[in-house]
Amino acid sequence: MTSEQIKQLLTAELQPALLEIIDNSAAHAGHAGARSGGGHYHVTIVAEAFEGKSLVQRHQLIYKALGDLMKQQIHALGINALSPSEETTGN
Repeated sequence: MTSEQIKQLLTAELQPALLEIIDNSAAHAGHAGARSGGGHYHVTIVAEAFEGKSLVQRHQLIYKALGDLMKQQIHALGINALSPSEETTGN
């Protein structure tokens, strides 16, 4: 369910051209964060909102969009955040 929540929140906030979410939680079974219910996810997202933004600013936009999910449902989040121009040029 958390993957779907991540998708809904990021889509509503950032209207991405591309959004891929990988749930790696099963690979971390028994890990301290997994025991408390937090999942491990990796997000690849391409959005116009990232144009001209630094890596830190992009991550801040994602964390803001995910809000309370970052407090308990998400223990670890890998992020690959690109602007549309970066995706097309391969940067």
